Parts: sequence; C-alpha cells; structure tokens
Amino acid sequence: MQESLSAEERQRLESMMFFEAKARKRGFKRIAGIDEAGRGPLAGPVVAAACVLPDGALIEGVNDSKKLLPSERYKIFQKILSISEIDYGIGIIDALIVDEINILQATFQAMLAAVYCLSKKPDYLLIDGNKKPVIDIPGEAIVSGDSLSQSIAIASIIAKETRDQLMNVFHEEWPEYGFNKHKGYGTKSHLLAIKKYGPCPIHRKSFEPIKSLECSP
Repeated sequence: MQESLSAEERQRLESMMFFEAKARKRGFKRIAGIDEAGRGPLAGPVVAAACVLPDGALIEGVNDSKKLLPSERYKIFQKILSISEIDYGIGIIDALIVDEINILQATFQAMLAAVYCLSKKPDYLLIDGNKKPVIDIPGEAIVSGDSLSQSIAIASIIAKETRDQLMNVFHEEWPEYGFNKHKGYGTKSHLLAIKKYGPCPIHRKSFEPIKSLECSP
C-alpha cells in the first residue's frame, strides 16, 4: 500500500519505519504500535490504541498527534479508518478505575485492552514511553515513540481522536465544565468550574486539586 508522496514526505515517513523494519529483520511480522491519550487530565478516561500496519505502508501526514492541528489530526484519523488493511484496537479505562489503581496501571490496562482488541494477535509491540505493561508478547518501550515510529504515531492519533470524541459526549451531559474545549485538562476555566460546581462523576478524585476538595470538611 503506497500513496503518491513527495520525495521529502516519503523520506520522513520511511525514517519513521526504522523500529518496524528492525523488528521485521528479526523475523517479526505483526508489529503493533501502541500509544495512549489522557494520562494528565483531571477528568475522563485514559484511552490507548494499538495499530498494525501492512508492510510498506506510508500514510501521508502521519505524525505525533500533539504536533498536528486538530483539523489535520481529524483528517488523518478519517483516512486511517478508511484503510481496511490497517488493523487497530482501542482500550478505554474510565476515571473510577484510574482512581482505584493509579494512572500508570490504568494506562497499562488500556494498552493491553487495545492489543486484545486487534483482529489478530501481534508478535511484537512498539510502545510509546519508557515503560511497558507485562504481557506475553515481546516488544520495546520507545521514548518519544510517537515521533519516531509510524505505527505508534497512528496509534496516538486514534487514541487522541477517540478520547476527544468521548469528552464531547460527556460535555452534552455536563456542559457546565466545558469538556468539549479543554477535554478534561486542568485549564483555568476548568479549575474555576470545578470550584464552582464541584467534581462530577467523570472527574478523577485521586488527582489534585480534586483530591483536596474531596477531603475538605
């Protein structure tokens, strides 16, 4: 699967296949890139995605989701979903579980759920970050992997868009917090809303300043 790409874009994307190519040289065939969205917000779930690309796939515009404008990210997200050869899975862990087991373990659970949602089990994992969950599949953690691996970058786009859409839905239920704008992050307007209305069911009670509010007499 190839697109009509400029020489510069082709070179950029091919450089983002270094880790995938290295794994293929070791004999692995189904290489899943994994990333998450929503570790830092005060509200909402943590969402992870796993993505397996067909060998040789280069998707124009793909990059770390944080480096893309929302309109660019959405357009690429729609393109990704339209390509049947791309296998992807999504894992969602809600705020209640985040409070119970902490954000790192919730992130790992979301990543595992995303892997288990793939149509076929991968044989190697490329995971954004410096730690990886315990799983019976070999793999490696890659710091800034969403900028270095196309598979991880695509997973970052899927995770971010999925989470943003969920926060838009939550906005319909609790419009006073403005979830459609800040997506649960601790912006000034969000903090003011929490102070005025108190936390709602999707707020993370283990996160400050909500934790202190919950403990106040």
